[in-house]
Amino acid sequence: MTNNLEERFHRHNTGRERTTKPYLPYKIIYQEACLDRPSARKREKYWKSGVGKEQLRSIRDSLIT
Repeated sequence: MTNNLEERFHRHNTGRERTTKPYLPYKIIYQEACLDRPSARKREKYWKSGVGKEQLRSIRDSLIT
């Protein structure tokens, strides 16, 4: 969740985020905009859930093939 996607993406791909550093490099496969922070947090929690992760995997896999 961020209000500056380019900066956040840059931080991840340059290894400045400790939790994601071991998994470099990253590609953006999906993004969505929300009107406010609470709704953005709700969506983030969904994408990090089991169902959301499965959906992201299917998006990723459809881009690979």
